[in-house]
Amino acid sequence: MRIKELFNDDDAVSPVIGVILMVAITVILAAVIASFVLGLGDQTQSATPQASFSFDYDAGPGNDTEGVLSITHDGGDTLNGDEVYVRGSGLTDDGAGSIPAADYDLDRNTSPASWSNAGGSTEISAGNGVDVAVRNFYDIRVVYESAEGDSSATLGQDTGPEA
Repeated sequence: MRIKELFNDDDAVSPVIGVILMVAITVILAAVIASFVLGLGDQTQSATPQASFSFDYDAGPGNDTEGVLSITHDGGDTLNGDEVYVRGSGLTDDGAGSIPAADYDLDRNTSPASWSNAGGSTEISAGNGVDVAVRNFYDIRVVYESAEGDSSATLGQDTGPEA
């Protein structure tokens, strides 16, 4: 056996494959760095909040067509009142069909609706509620809409007994 043949043997990985691997690694690194520099990685962090709501309809005394719908935040993320809306049909006090939560007074007896929040802030956390004057055929949704307007989601929905 000749030792010189071992040093001159070309049966190893071709230099072309090595160059291809280096180019692939460079392209992947460039894509990762570019996504962080351009801020594309931050978009995945602005997720829609998760919250659950309960709905309880109480017909008005002696009135079959109008009543009060109590909406209560049962659990999940704390929400910003400026980004939560009560929308739908059958609202008696708001012809537009959309009530921003931040416009509510902070006691349960104010018309058209009010978030009960002892702290006086616009944050909506578990246990906070709102009373909405509705007709018995209502179709109401609690909607989250981000301040930037780039995302929205329905967090809860309920329909009236005559819907």
